Amino acid sequence: MNEPVFPTRPILIGLAAVAALIASLAAGCPQYKVYSARLDGEAVLAHSVAAREVQVRQAQGEKEAAVLRAEAIKIVGQATKDFPEYRQQEFIGAFAEAVKEGKISQIIYVPTEANIPITEARRLAPNK
Repeated sequence: MNEPVFPTRPILIGLAAVAALIASLAAGCPQYKVYSARLDGEAVLAHSVAAREVQVRQAQGEKEAAVLRAEAIKIVGQATKDFPEYRQQEFIGAFAEAVKEGKISQIIYVPTEANIPITEARRLAPNK
């Protein structure tokens, strides 16, 4: 009788392949750890550089805004000196804007003879 032959050759090849895979993983794992740590370090460095750049740009923007604000204050101060009615005109403009936006109510006095206000009529500015 013929006895079945146990296929040893494919099993040995499979075992050799598994052993080679395990050996390559064992050899590659430390190198991968070093590679991974290097990439992590580069990511942290890139993040810190970007955060610093954001802070620098924000500080530059604040500095430019402060310079422009100082120039505006200087211009307004000079306009106030040169034109005494400037403040009154600014007040009237702000008042008109508040009435237009409906933040305050508008009171209209209807004068009679000799411009003496006798009757008062209230009208709210229309909301937009």
